Amino acid sequence: MVVLSKIYTRSGDKGKTSLVDGARVSKHHVRVEAYGAVDETNAAIGVVRLYTKGKNDQMLARIQNDLFDLGADLATPHSKKMDKALRIVATQVKRLESEIDAMNKTLKPLNSFVLPGGSDVAAYLHVARTICRRSERSITALMEVEDVNPLALQYTNRLSDHLFVMSRYVNDKGKKDVLWVPGLNR
Repeated sequence: MVVLSKIYTRSGDKGKTSLVDGARVSKHHVRVEAYGAVDETNAAIGVVRLYTKGKNDQMLARIQNDLFDLGADLATPHSKKMDKALRIVATQVKRLESEIDAMNKTLKPLNSFVLPGGSDVAAYLHVARTICRRSERSITALMEVEDVNPLALQYTNRLSDHLFVMSRYVNDKGKKDVLWVPGLNR
């Protein structure tokens, strides 16, 4: 269990931060960028939850907890010393896929791209989705230089899809979607 008795430590005042294994890295290190983008995704979902209730809110609450697992995974370099570290697992990815499939089967197929909007909650879900895509890009950058749990990337990829499908679902099951009309304003 995490115990936070003191919030400021001054240990980051010179531009370094600690990873889970105790290593010190710069605050702009690619690993910190990756779990920082995940944290931003989580905060955006927190805003979305101001507008949700019921099953959608329960899904988002669980996703927020998963995002802390993902952040811990990304903040823990792979090593023998850390072989029992908290990592994203396949069941977390599968749960997202099941929820995507359940929501998506109630939606009509798209014949155009969806513009962010339609309702407040859908617009905020699109903001969370785009931040999630940034976290995905940050994770792939990290993967180019260090070992990363491949399920971390899979989870992030599914989450952005989940947020997209949920945005359509909360838009009156797609009826309030705002569709892109190519060349409309030429």
